[in-house]
Amino acid sequence: MSDASNPNTRDKHKQHHTLDKLKTSAFERRMSLAKASLRAGSRWASVNAGTMFSSDADKERKRKKVMSEQAQYLVQEMGKLKGSIVKIGQMMALYGEHFLPPEVTEALHTLNNDTMALSWSAIEQQLKLELGSKLDELNVDQEPLGTASLAQVHRAVRKSDGLEIVLKVQYPGVAAAIDSDLGLFRNMLKLTRMVPQTREFEEWFSEVSEMMHREVNYQMEAATTERFYERLKDDPRYIVPQIIHEYCTDGVLCMTFERGVPINSAVMLSLPQSRRDKLGAASIEIAVREMFEWGEMQTDPNFGNYLVRLGNGKDIPDKTILLDFGAIRGFDSNLLKVARSLIIAGYNHNKAQMIAAMQGYIFFDQMPTEVKPGMADVFLMATEPFTSPQVNPDAPADVFDAEGKYIWKQSLLHSRVMKLAGNSMTSRYFSIPPKEFMFISRKFIGAYTFMTVIDARTDVRSMVSKFL
Repeated sequence: MSDASNPNTRDKHKQHHTLDKLKTSAFERRMSLAKASLRAGSRWASVNAGTMFSSDADKERKRKKVMSEQAQYLVQEMGKLKGSIVKIGQMMALYGEHFLPPEVTEALHTLNNDTMALSWSAIEQQLKLELGSKLDELNVDQEPLGTASLAQVHRAVRKSDGLEIVLKVQYPGVAAAIDSDLGLFRNMLKLTRMVPQTREFEEWFSEVSEMMHREVNYQMEAATTERFYERLKDDPRYIVPQIIHEYCTDGVLCMTFERGVPINSAVMLSLPQSRRDKLGAASIEIAVREMFEWGEMQTDPNFGNYLVRLGNGKDIPDKTILLDFGAIRGFDSNLLKVARSLIIAGYNHNKAQMIAAMQGYIFFDQMPTEVKPGMADVFLMATEPFTSPQVNPDAPADVFDAEGKYIWKQSLLHSRVMKLAGNSMTSRYFSIPPKEFMFISRKFIGAYTFMTVIDARTDVRSMVSKFL
C-alpha cells in the first residue's frame, strides 16, 4: 500500500474531483482494453515490418522507442479504468522486471496509486451496506485520508468514547472484478505481442493473481495485523494499530488511527544520528525476526507502510509505526532453512559454507556446480552488514564505524552487489530468480534502502547472533 492509501497516513490528500462510481462492468473494461491493445499491437507489428532492411542498431533503437511509446499508451488506458487492473499493473511493475521488457516495466511504474477519490455519497452508501446501523455510532470524515486502486481510507471518531479510528473501505465490485481484470491484462499483453509468453511469465502471473486476492481479503489482513500486534505490543520501539472488530466486514477494515510522520520527511532526516540509528535498528530487526523467528514477512517494502511517532529525545522514545499487513507472506520450512543458512554463512563470511548452503532447494539444485562460487561471492557481499571488520577482510575499510556499526549510506551496498552480479556468469540466474527468493530479497532491499535514506548506522550482527 502506498502512503496515499495508508490507513494511518498523517496528512489528508486534497481531492478536488471525485467519481460517482467505478466502471466494474467486464464488458466495458474488456472493450476498452481490447481496443487499446489492438492499436498497440498493430503499431508494434508495422514497426517490425518497416525496419526489415535497417541495420541492427537502427532496428534496436526504433524498437525501444516504439515499445516505450506503446507501453505508455496502454498504461494511460489502464489508468482510466482504475480498480484492480491498476493494482495488477503496479504488481507486475514491481515483480515483473525479470521477464517483462524494461520499457514495459518503466511504463507500468508510472501507474499512480493516489487516484481520484470515489465521491462521499458512493462511499457512504457502501458503508451503510457493510456496517448497517453501526455507522450511526461514528462520525466519519467525508474527505478521505487517501485513495488507492482498490480502496479508500477515511478517518472517523466513535461517538461514545472519542476513539479515533480509520476505515479502509473497499471499492464496490473490485473484488469480484479481479479474475476478469487478470484475464484482461493477460490478453492485453498477448495482443500487443510486446511480451514473450514464457514459463516465468506464467508463474509470476499466477503469483500476482494470488497476491491480488490476498489484497482484498480483509479478514486475513485483520488476523495478520493482530498477530504482529501481539508480538510487538510490549516492545516500546513499535506501534501496531489495533483492529476494531465491531466495524470490520468483508469490505471494511477498521483499526485505530495512529499519528506519525513519513520516514523520508524532513523532520526525520534532521534527527540526531543516535535517534536515527535506533529507528534504523528497530526497522531492520523486524526483517531479521521475520526470517528467524516468525517465518512470515511483510513483502511490500513501500515507505508508505511505515510512519514514525517522534519522541522528545529524552524520556519519550521515537516509535516506528508498522502499517498495512495485507502483503504478509508465509514461507515453508525448507525454504526458511535454506535462507537462514545463507544468512549464517554470510554472518561467518565463509565462502565454503555459503556454497554448501546452496542445496536442498530446486533453484540451487538445478544450478551448474561451476556457477555456485560466483553466486556465493554475490551473497557474501549482500550479507556484508551482518559481518564485522574482524571476520570480513573483503569489506571496504570505510563501511564500519569505530563502534563496529555498519554505515549504510556510505556503503553503496546495493549498487556494488548488482554490479558484481551483472559482471559474473551468475547474471543469468539473477535474471530469473524463484519468486519466493524475490520476496525475501525485496524485503531486505527495502530495509537496506530505509537505512540509507535516514543515514543510519546499525549493528545488524548482534541481531542475528541471538538466533545462532
